[in-house]
Amino acid sequence: MNDIEAYLSDLASPQQEMMDYLHQLITSYPEVTAKIRYKIPFYYRRSWICYLNPTKDGGVELAFTRGNELSNEQGLLDARGRKQVSGVVFYQLRDIPEAVLHEVLQEAFLLDEEVPYSVRKKR
Repeated sequence: MNDIEAYLSDLASPQQEMMDYLHQLITSYPEVTAKIRYKIPFYYRRSWICYLNPTKDGGVELAFTRGNELSNEQGLLDARGRKQVSGVVFYQLRDIPEAVLHEVLQEAFLLDEEVPYSVRKKR
């Protein structure tokens, strides 16, 4: 059992089912690597793409680390006061819009490939 599987097995239902479904969806893309960072699953290609964060109220947030650079044409992402990260919280497995998520994930992977991530230094 790897770190991600161990992490998912410790979650309660329905968070476990949603996290497992989203994990399988994200890792179905080529060259995606999953690692536990900050005690939650992060997904990489060249740099951080997104992460899954179980919320205290029983939901699961799929957050994109460069969400401020995504178009959000689908209207799915919400920054919730954050400057860079945008995400969406799901509360039921049936509420996850797979087709729309594929669009957002493809845009995030394209951004990762074509626009290198650069750390902005504080002045």
